[in-house]
Amino acid sequence: MYLINNKEEFAKGSAFHAECAWYLPGEGPVRIHGLVRDREDRYLRMPEETAKAVSEAVTGLNTNTAGGRLRFDTDSPFIVLRAVPLNGCMMDHMAMTGIAGMDVYAGDTYKGTARPGCKPQSVYEGRIELGPGRKTVTIGLPLYDGLAKLVIGLSKASSLWPAPAYANEKPVIYYGSSITQGGCASRPGNSYQAFISRRYNLDYRNLGFSGAGRAEDAMIGYLAAQEMCAFVMDYDHNAPSTEHLANTHQKLFTAVRSADPAIPILIISRPDVDRNPAEAAERFAVIKKTYDEAFASGDSRVYLINGRDLFDGPFRADCTVDGCHPNDLGFYRMAQVIGPVLGKCIL
Repeated sequence: MYLINNKEEFAKGSAFHAECAWYLPGEGPVRIHGLVRDREDRYLRMPEETAKAVSEAVTGLNTNTAGGRLRFDTDSPFIVLRAVPLNGCMMDHMAMTGIAGMDVYAGDTYKGTARPGCKPQSVYEGRIELGPGRKTVTIGLPLYDGLAKLVIGLSKASSLWPAPAYANEKPVIYYGSSITQGGCASRPGNSYQAFISRRYNLDYRNLGFSGAGRAEDAMIGYLAAQEMCAFVMDYDHNAPSTEHLANTHQKLFTAVRSADPAIPILIISRPDVDRNPAEAAERFAVIKKTYDEAFASGDSRVYLINGRDLFDGPFRADCTVDGCHPNDLGFYRMAQVIGPVLGKCIL
């Protein structure tokens, strides 16, 4: 996400320009969550130099703002989001509102989505009614694209305050695959991490990298060095083989655990076990081995979640868009299983 230096010039093109006072992400009480400042004018999911040390794929996906949120309190009755997507990503199995849109919550209530058009890297704008009174506004940033430009319009007659703090001072860090990144939620607020965040008031960072969560040494070193209140290992899908998973899984766990002996670590296997039950069972055995050895050594802050349980319930077969990537139902089901474990061990 880039911070522009021509806020007023970009805002002049808005259909609501005359009604609004305009703000940038990070300006005043408009706080940025889930991203790190890479340089003066740019926020990424991790520093660019670190991403380059991991892989070319992670470097490209690092500009996607998955997990990024803007938060503040306001008494404005409406909000205007005016933006330009960074990369112009389009996919045939994911809604553009999830790829490049932004959704808005007042407290825990969904208020609407600023919807990108179907022309890549073109300006889009959405006015969303917030209702009367002071409320905490959360803006979910795009899951599979970044933002080349973004300005936020609020009523000129309104006031702006910092949002209340999250329940956790340090974020939950999620590491994993395209499922972790949010593919294929229909909008940012329907990723499983966003569901959990709203339910338990938890801050988080999303380090899911589509097709590229492979626990390379550079990534392991970066993850182990991060400050976090909990760590979720969810990269089963991107390990290219069971052997690769076996060679990296315990290594990642040990690095993070050695860096912080006290944080909860959740170990999760893939949810779509129905596609290839035999392979899923082999991979789960690798993941369970990491858990079993940690628990046997006296680690009481490690938790195992079998991905087989993540889609359980009526309409299990309808939890994905393609047999793999969750839709909104699938992500909700994941949040219903993962969330209570996080809530119990953090709060």
